[in-house]
Amino acid sequence: MRRVKQRHLGRSGLIVSRLGLGTMTWGGDTSEDDAAAQLLSFRDAGGTLLDTANTYVQGESERVVGRLLGDVVPREDVVLATKAYGVVGAGPMGRGTSRGHLLTALDQSLKRLQTDWIDLWQIHAWDPVTPWEEMLAAVDTAVSSGRVRYAGVSNFSGWQQGACAAWQRAVPGRAPLIANQVEYSLLQRGIEREVVPSALDQGIGILPWSPLGRGVLTGKYRNGVPGDSRGSSERFKPFVEPYLDDSSRSVVDAVLTAADGLGVSPVALALAWVRDRPGVVAPIVGARTNAQLQASLAAEHVVVPDVVRHALDDVSAPHIGYPEAMPRWSSEDLET
Repeated sequence: MRRVKQRHLGRSGLIVSRLGLGTMTWGGDTSEDDAAAQLLSFRDAGGTLLDTANTYVQGESERVVGRLLGDVVPREDVVLATKAYGVVGAGPMGRGTSRGHLLTALDQSLKRLQTDWIDLWQIHAWDPVTPWEEMLAAVDTAVSSGRVRYAGVSNFSGWQQGACAAWQRAVPGRAPLIANQVEYSLLQRGIEREVVPSALDQGIGILPWSPLGRGVLTGKYRNGVPGDSRGSSERFKPFVEPYLDDSSRSVVDAVLTAADGLGVSPVALALAWVRDRPGVVAPIVGARTNAQLQASLAAEHVVVPDVVRHALDDVSAPHIGYPEAMPRWSSEDLET
């Protein structure tokens, strides 16, 4: 198997593998032994970007990662990414992007991860009740203290990403935002309206989560919901169901047909498509088993022919209209 290629993350000196390994199920549906096997396979294939969050499995994901780094894979072999925002304590200060919550959450993450630094620290979501200047000041403190090397965001809209990135770059010494981790796949292309253009302009690398359309692009839901799938569980059923409609089914059918014609798996094709989109640096794949991870790693050798890429673009195209796509008006039209 080819080793995973590397890319710069945004307009920065940080280099990551062009496929990231997500750990949302580690310590929960994925046992520590299975997580260790995944981490070894990922590292041996050339993967470096390892992504977690302080809220995954109530912090257990970070604890598992912390135990595996050093015991299974050297800390220096991975680019370690985690996030902060969600509920981790009681009361109004137990969540959000206030300075107090973020810096406390960072210290707790460092303890669980058994490390002195985070390579990429991401604000997990936009907080509508905390001034974003306060949030970004906390990010600056985290970076200047050495606890964080690079900063990013997650699930930020185009204007949120653009405002924060411009603020950080306006004054020398502030920590630039170099990544936005957002949902992006053939079944969810909404970020192409504003997030992608903003990211390209601001030098922000896109890290797609759920690049397999919440598992639907694998084709396993084509003839119903398997009993052992996430879509059959009470916890994840609402997460999967939105992508089981007729429009999604036509996209899945196109992926399966194209994959069969190319002699590759639907997983590899769907990942290769999103990996090569403008602004994308590394899709984040979450695998419950090592076998699932191997299927994702197979995307490394897949090159999507232009004719196939255009066909997939067409069948999955999102609606983009005014004002994101301005009509071709003349100056005379604008004056009337």
